[in-house]
Order: sequence, then C-alpha cells, then structure tokens
Amino acid sequence: MIKITGLKKSFDKNVVFDGFDLTVEGPGFYALSGPSGSGKTTLLRIISGLDRDYTGKVEVSGVISYVFQENRLMPSVSAYDNVFEVCHDRELTSYLLDAVGLPDAGGKYPSELSGGMARRVAIARALSYPHGILLLDEPFTALDAGVKSRIISLVKQREQGKTVIAVTHDPSESEALGCTVIELKK
Repeated sequence: MIKITGLKKSFDKNVVFDGFDLTVEGPGFYALSGPSGSGKTTLLRIISGLDRDYTGKVEVSGVISYVFQENRLMPSVSAYDNVFEVCHDRELTSYLLDAVGLPDAGGKYPSELSGGMARRVAIARALSYPHGILLLDEPFTALDAGVKSRIISLVKQREQGKTVIAVTHDPSESEALGCTVIELKK
C-alpha cells in the first residue's frame, strides 16, 4: 500500500506538489500520466525514499524495486552479474536474461551493449529483486516495437499480485500493461 497525504514539494520557486494526496490500496498496475514537469519522476523518487526533501506524509508498505530513466548498470561487471548480484539466483538470472531476449549477452559488459540491450538488462535486474512494489520510470525507451511487446508481456506476467507504478508518455504502453491511469497536472 502507498498512501500520500498533503504532499508539498518544490524546486526553488517551482511548486510541483501542493497538498497532493494519493492512495494506492493494493496490487495492480498504475500509470502516472501528465505533461513534462508535472512531477511524475519526482513522485517515484519520493515513494522510493530517494527524495526526502518534502513536507506531508508518505507511507509505503512493501519492498520496492525500481527501473530508473537511466539504466544504472554496474559498468565493471557483465550483464549476467548485473542481474545475479541483485538476486543471487543463477536459475532466475538465466531465466530473466532469456525472457528479455538476451540469452547470449550475459558475458557482455554494459559498454558492449546497445541502448536497448542495456535497458532490458536493467529491467531483468529490477524483476529479479524480491519486491512487492515495482516503480518503472519510462521503462520501455530504447526498445523497438517487437521487443517492447515482449517485455510488457513479461512484466505483466511476473508482476501479477504486486503493485506496479509506471511513468510513460505513451498511452499504448499503459493500456498494454492494463494500468489504471493517475493523471498529474502541472
């Protein structure tokens, strides 16, 4: 469960939230929608605890996994180890790399991966972490249509019974995930 009450957040004089309330009761897929600057990424950072510079009350019950806008892969280890170091499960690591379409890329380092390949490793890593809440910040960027469809299907299958909050500018992505849309206004 995620419950936000009276959230106030600004960057200098730019007010992003002023008395914002949100309750996400339980399992399900949700999409944060709104124009640039409406606070979608900021809200994910607040929910995750990465941003604590706000007033109001934020309650989160459950372990969080996060796919950031940037891939944030560890550059000094292979794609396989980027996933394995999170879950410490060889079978799950191999399964997820195969599921994202990278069965032969496990030995490659992030610098050897294309943008789309690195994105898929980042998604596999987030899915491997034991969690009840998954935050996705523009998770399908750098993926072509066929790969995107495959990854969306994987996320839907693996995250049943969990809470997923996705930021996307593409309504077809939130529709494909079966999201309830939460509209943020500037």
